[in-house]
Amino acid sequence: MSRLTDLLRDGWEPGAPPSSVEPSQAFTGPRISRLTALAIRMRELADQGEGADHAELARPAPVSRAHITQIINLLLLAPDVQEAILFMPRTDGRRVPIRERHIRPIFAVFDWRKQRRMWDEMLGSRESETGNPTRRSTD
Repeated sequence: MSRLTDLLRDGWEPGAPPSSVEPSQAFTGPRISRLTALAIRMRELADQGEGADHAELARPAPVSRAHITQIINLLLLAPDVQEAILFMPRTDGRRVPIRERHIRPIFAVFDWRKQRRMWDEMLGSRESETGNPTRRSTD
């Protein structure tokens, strides 16, 4: 099994080699958090010369080059938005889950201030739908 395929499977814990993760230790955050962590890891692999382009990263995995691009585009988000995504709590069934497709309009904007406003607006609309706060910390 390829390293990327290992990374794509559920239960990958950021910072741990995929083969060393026991199910009880698995990262169980929201899928968008796992995808953001995966984007960071894929960038590291590319920096180490293990994937020259998105097609090469996608080849051993059961995903398309376009999907790899969508995942890597999460790295276009402002660093504090990425951090908020990485540390989002698990969805408890009452919150509307945030998916990668919901974030695409945000990473299409290159101004991080605008991204932050769009992120806060998106979270605010989800909070009003569910009554549960999911705002990023402004500390």
